[in-house]
Amino acid sequence: MEPTSLDFETAIFDKEYVTLGGRREAIVRGGRHLFDRLPAAFEGVNQIAVIGWGSQGPAQAQNLRDSLQGAVKVVVGLRESSSSAPAARAAGFTEEDGTLGEMFQVISDSDVVLLLISDAAQAELFPQVFKALRPGATLGLSHGFLLGHLSGVGQEFPSGIDVIAVCPKGMGPSVRALYVQGATVNGAGINASFAVHQDVSGRAVDRALGWSVALGAPFTFQTTLESEYLSDLTGERSMLLAGVHGIVESLYRRYRDQGMTARAAFLNSVECVTGPISRIISSRGLTGVYDELADGDKEVFARAYAAAYPVGLELTAEIYDEVKSGNEIRSVILAGQRMPRFPMGKIDEADMWVTGQKVRAERADRDDVTLNPFTAGVFCGIMMAQVDLLLEQGHPYSEIANESVIEAVDSLNPYMHARGVAHMVDNCSTTARLGARKWAPRFDYLLTQVAYPAVDGDRVEPAPFDAFEKHVIHDVLRVCSEMRPSVDIFVE
Repeated sequence: MEPTSLDFETAIFDKEYVTLGGRREAIVRGGRHLFDRLPAAFEGVNQIAVIGWGSQGPAQAQNLRDSLQGAVKVVVGLRESSSSAPAARAAGFTEEDGTLGEMFQVISDSDVVLLLISDAAQAELFPQVFKALRPGATLGLSHGFLLGHLSGVGQEFPSGIDVIAVCPKGMGPSVRALYVQGATVNGAGINASFAVHQDVSGRAVDRALGWSVALGAPFTFQTTLESEYLSDLTGERSMLLAGVHGIVESLYRRYRDQGMTARAAFLNSVECVTGPISRIISSRGLTGVYDELADGDKEVFARAYAAAYPVGLELTAEIYDEVKSGNEIRSVILAGQRMPRFPMGKIDEADMWVTGQKVRAERADRDDVTLNPFTAGVFCGIMMAQVDLLLEQGHPYSEIANESVIEAVDSLNPYMHARGVAHMVDNCSTTARLGARKWAPRFDYLLTQVAYPAVDGDRVEPAPFDAFEKHVIHDVLRVCSEMRPSVDIFVE
């Protein structure tokens, strides 16, 4: 299927075109020099509500407040007696100055409502949210999950409102941390996609772009709300979280079985993925990893890649079908209903993760981890499989690159490098956490049961790797890397 072709018109920001894989896509570059255009983007808007204080809520509320500098009032809305209220007050949102209040009252008082509560809470509370929205308001989402849920239950967004989305390609803490860093390095930030699902006012595009620029996005690319949730939920259940979790689990166990010490196995699996592999891909793409290897190691990479790719393609296709059918969305809602009785446990007490705590505590220099060609081949093979599945489904090149590669190596993997893969899995959203627990074992088992025996038995079909060097994604990543922020993400 040909990638989706999208375009938009903006009266406020400077649209430009980039050519990705031979196709033209429109983007808007961000930067603090554009903040003086934000009042025009939000013309007619007196109050923006940020509903929720989870991962994205704190970052988006503070970034918007700081970028708008009082031109538009930013108010945080929380449940009555919310345990997050003290944190919101500590960030400067208070009842006394009218910037903190009960969520439904805040919704009814606001012109733009950014609904950043959990996916399960959106599915439960959307009737009350829709009822509280004032006519002509703008509903903003940072994930298309609610659209998927509404489609599954035969409901729609209210017809008299704008519905837009701005979806940062990184965790909330990163959105805030790089925005703060952007005070001294203009253009530091997290890339974002935007979508306009309903435009009643005729101003939805500029409001969405203003929202993204105010968050500090270095560049904003276009998608649709459906395309966003299909690629996002698939990505976190594949390459972005569950996939990398299953990959390193399987590799660690393989290396231990081959006689490596626990520390060596961890260095050659987890540290290799979150360290040198991610850093090389971030700056030089997937071919940069292959080019970095010595000639003898290139063959090891090629065989591991060719063996892992079919596993990745099979599982990513299954995940995509489960997301598109609504099964994954329903599973998230059911998990939310179970959690009061059966809360999700942590995974950080297994031998591998205990070893990881010791390795990170002793870490002196990131560059002491060598590039393991087998680990690199497996990781790149699974990553490319997700790329190809999203290509097959017709997603825009910019979305494919961000959801399969850029978000992994520029946002999530650096966080895992600093805190650990287990920490990431145990502290992400319920939606992502559930997806990791469901799908990581599938990646682990199929690599262990299918891919590695094929390598060891010299039964690897070379066809997947034969297509590697001429793949269209390399040109896409090359263009995207030219728009990359000038600083690396940092973890506080």
